[in-house]
Amino acid sequence: MSGEVTSRVGVSEPSSGRVTVTGELTFATARDARQLGVLVLEGSSADRIVIDCSAVTRADSAGLAVLLDWLAWGRRRSRPVTLEKLPESLVAIARISEVDEFLTAAG
Repeated sequence: MSGEVTSRVGVSEPSSGRVTVTGELTFATARDARQLGVLVLEGSSADRIVIDCSAVTRADSAGLAVLLDWLAWGRRRSRPVTLEKLPESLVAIARISEVDEFLTAAG
C-alpha cells in the first residue's frame, strides 16, 4: 500500500442544489475536500446550496475549517449555502472553538 493514493473523501451534487459529502473530513483529506467542494460549488447552477454531511464518517478541526471555507465561498458569491446533518464531533469542535453560530447561521 505504500505510495498508494486513495481518496477518503467525496463531494458531489447528486441533484441540483444538494451537495453530499462522504467519507472523512480530517487533516489527511482537508486539502482534497476543499478543492473538490469548491469545484462542485462552482459547477452548481442552483441559487441555494444545501451541503448534506450525513455520510461523513470521521471529522476533526480541519474538516470544520473546510466547511467554514465553503460557507465563506457562498457569502462571497451571494449564494446561500447551508449545512445539514453535521456529525456530532464537528458540532462539538465548533462549539468549543466558538464558531458554532457560523454553522447554523449560514444561508
